[in-house]
Amino acid sequence: MSDKTMTADAAVSRLADGMTLGIGGWGSRRKPMALVRALLRSGISDLTVVSCGGPDVGMLAAAGRIRRLVAPFVTLDSIPLEPHYRAARERGTLELTEIDEAMFLWGLRAAANRLPFLPLRAGLGSDVMRVNPGLRTVTSPYDDGETFVAVPALRLDAALVHVNRADRRGNGQYLGPDPYFDDLFCEAADAAYVSCERVVETAELTKAAAPQTLLVKRHTVTGVVEAPNGAHFTSCAPDYARDEAAQREYATTPWTEFATRFLAEAPLGGRT
Repeated sequence: MSDKTMTADAAVSRLADGMTLGIGGWGSRRKPMALVRALLRSGISDLTVVSCGGPDVGMLAAAGRIRRLVAPFVTLDSIPLEPHYRAARERGTLELTEIDEAMFLWGLRAAANRLPFLPLRAGLGSDVMRVNPGLRTVTSPYDDGETFVAVPALRLDAALVHVNRADRRGNGQYLGPDPYFDDLFCEAADAAYVSCERVVETAELTKAAAPQTLLVKRHTVTGVVEAPNGAHFTSCAPDYARDEAAQREYATTPWTEFATRFLAEAPLGGRT
C-alpha cells in the first residue's frame, strides 16, 4: 500500500488553471481551509468551483480565482450571507449555476457512478428550471411515462475535502454529526486531496469509532495532508467548534486587508 501523505502546497501544485474543482464541507462547517489557503497562495485561477459554499467560495471569489460557481447556496451559517461572495456577485465577476441541494447531490452521484445524468423530481415546476435553461427533462421509458429533470453529472478534475482522521493510505474518517457530501466529492473527481486533523495508523481508525465513520475510501484519494486545525475558522466537530470571532473578523474586514494576514499564516501540512 502506498504512502499518500504530502504537504498542502504539494497537493495544490498538482492543480492547474481552468480546472473544475470540488470543495467539500458545508457552509462554514468542515471546510478544507488549509488547502484553500495553499490554493490562494498558488495563483491558480479561472476555476469552476463546485461547493456547498462557505468561506472557501467567498475567499476564492474575492481573490478573483473563480470563473464559474456551481452551488446550491453560499453561507457562513451563523452569518447567513457570505459577504465576500455577495460582493463578487454584485460586481459580476463570476458566472453562477445555482441549483437546489437535491440536484447538487444527484449531480455528484451521477459523476461518482460515471453516468451522464440522473433523473430527479426536484426542480420541476420551480424557477430552478427557468434560471438554468440548459437543464433538460427526460421521460420514463416505463408505463408510468413520468417526466423527470435530467440532472447532469458534476464531474470534477480534483476535489479538496477535510476530515477528522485519515491514514497514510487515504482512508478518511469523520467523527462529527454529518458526513456532508465529502465522499461523493472524492468519488466524482479524477484526483482527490484529503486534509485531516491527524494522520493515524489504519487500525486506530476503528478503535473508538464505528466502521461507518470511514467516509472516504483510499481508492478515491490521491493525497493526504495532515493539517491540525486545518478547517479553522470553520468547525470540525468534535475536534473544535467554529471560531465565531475569527469568522466575524473575516466577514467585516476588506478582503485585501484580511488576505494579507490569512495568507501570511504558517502553512499547514506534513510531508512533501
